[in-house]
Amino acid sequence: MKRIKIYITAVIISLSFTGCKFYNFTGTGDLNAETYQVNFFQNNAPIIEPGLDRDFTLALQDLIQNQTSLTLVRSNADLIYEGEIVEYRVSPMSATANNTAAQNRLTIAVQVRFTHNNRPDDDFDTRFSFFYDYPASSQLAAVQSTAFEEIFERLTQDIFNASLANW
Repeated sequence: MKRIKIYITAVIISLSFTGCKFYNFTGTGDLNAETYQVNFFQNNAPIIEPGLDRDFTLALQDLIQNQTSLTLVRSNADLIYEGEIVEYRVSPMSATANNTAAQNRLTIAVQVRFTHNNRPDDDFDTRFSFFYDYPASSQLAAVQSTAFEEIFERLTQDIFNASLANW
């Protein structure tokens, strides 16, 4: 009886693993790719923030590197990410009784062109945007690193999900 239980347990475990053949914990499934390339995202927004383009490009490279087993290459990749930063804007969000801003919003948007050389049906050209709200009493320079970190985390995850997770 004990031998039958061990056999049944072994069969269940082996079936569980074969059912997950093309799935991993990031939710990407079968990527049908081995390499990726992230071209430099130039800042074409009306307001130019120095270093924003470099920091965003590196954030996207790092996220894909950390969440997949793909190899980063400089050219001829299976997956290609390219685009530009198209919006960098600070705007007042709410007013006080004295008609001054109580809260400001930093918005960053990127236009992304994704090419999957092994599955052209997965290609897209889409705009991704996210924001960070901060008190109007604070200077943008004081919250900028936190704002960039939060915005980049959301933008890169949205790009990752659109290109690789097929959500």
